Amino acid sequence: MARNLLKNPCGEEQMEFWELTENGGSEWQVQEMPGDCGHSFADDGITQYFATSFELCLKKQEVDLVSEGYSPEDLDTQPAVTVEDWYCGRTDCGCTYQLTVCLLDENRELLQKFEPDSVTLDPDSDDCSWRQVTHTFSEYGEGLRFISFEHGGQDTRFWDGWFGVRVTGSAIRVEL
Repeated sequence: MARNLLKNPCGEEQMEFWELTENGGSEWQVQEMPGDCGHSFADDGITQYFATSFELCLKKQEVDLVSEGYSPEDLDTQPAVTVEDWYCGRTDCGCTYQLTVCLLDENRELLQKFEPDSVTLDPDSDDCSWRQVTHTFSEYGEGLRFISFEHGGQDTRFWDGWFGVRVTGSAIRVEL
């Protein structure tokens, strides 16, 4: 399996390596699994997650593939790029989750984008347990040099604190 190109995907280093593009409400916070009104995670190696608040919280990383050791020639063969993310809600408060991943050329112009519809989790109708979203990019053309990964959300009841969506285990892998 290819290595994960995202740094600090589970909060082991607090917010290090993440650009906080939206930091509303009580702001982002790293918490320990399973957390208040939370769910255990299937992988015992993941012990932390990022929690969002009552206003929109989004965080982003941009991966420079050439700096990560990929040659432009290899990247121009259009290798499969797989992204994944895990998210869940609390058992006492609804939340929304969103994800946007962009493949970019050397000028940071868009080659291809993955932006699924925003997800709303409601504890009255969902179990709000951990869910995985994955996507594999292919046939995106030559010129891939950067990947932008942005995710987050908020709670639906506007409660002070960290009642919004929880995210962890994020990954970007280039299959060469």
